[in-house]
Amino acid sequence: MALKDIKTKIQATERTHKVTRAMEAVSAVKMRKTQGVALAGRPYARAALQVLARLSGSADLARHPLTAVRDIRHVALVILTSDKGLAGALNSGVIAAAAEAALPYATDAVTVYAYGRKGEEYFARRGYRVARAFENKKDAVEISVMEELSTELGRAFAGGTYDEVLVAYSNFKSTFEQVPTIRRLLPLTLPGITRLIEDIVPEKGKWSDLRAIESVPAYSIEPDGGEVLATLAPRLTAISLYHLLLEAKASEHSARMVAMKNASDKSKEVAHDLTRLFNKIRQAAITREVSEIVGGREALAI
Repeated sequence: MALKDIKTKIQATERTHKVTRAMEAVSAVKMRKTQGVALAGRPYARAALQVLARLSGSADLARHPLTAVRDIRHVALVILTSDKGLAGALNSGVIAAAAEAALPYATDAVTVYAYGRKGEEYFARRGYRVARAFENKKDAVEISVMEELSTELGRAFAGGTYDEVLVAYSNFKSTFEQVPTIRRLLPLTLPGITRLIEDIVPEKGKWSDLRAIESVPAYSIEPDGGEVLATLAPRLTAISLYHLLLEAKASEHSARMVAMKNASDKSKEVAHDLTRLFNKIRQAAITREVSEIVGGREALAI
């Protein structure tokens, strides 16, 4: 390899290193912000789910349309991905989990609601019907969007259009661990709510000592159980969906920061190896030239 080619590669690698370092710094700032929002929202999300869990034993909630358990013929699949790449295997992991969840059903029996371009493109290319698609470019997550989506899903479920609503997202565990997860949003059941709470409560650290939620055999609601639950159940469903989106946001920026850090470290390593190769070839050329000069001088002396 010529010295000029090696030098060109070194310069290109150094430019790449500067770009990845800048992206790493930006992602680190966004990561801290989204992690703070997701972690701060966990107690509120748990309290909201706790209300549902404690009401799950009441007759009023058992009669609510959002708790109806039916034979599954039509499924709504909500997939939370990003609009951008460079986040390692984050999006591919969520898409793979969503595709596996949709595998038991026919293509026309699954309706996709995509929050993020990556998930939308994947399922649209494979013939699935994408009922709604939302951009996922802003770092600030507006709960109004999740309320709108939750209301639409709740009405469709109560009307019998869907028999089950699933959510595919990336569950945030730590900066270096994000787990692709499938959770059932509707119908509202105590086991489903319990699994959501298990995702919220960490294995260690802050909030890890929160106790498991149990439902009560009977609950008295005033002034009217049906009226209260008609407002409460859709609201708490929207909060659950909003919390899953916060977890997905924290996972996205964490994964991107780690991916950019790995890219920066690798580019630095490649530049170092190319510099060593450049110096080795250059030293060999100098040694050869010196040997030729010495050999020529000795030949003239003879």
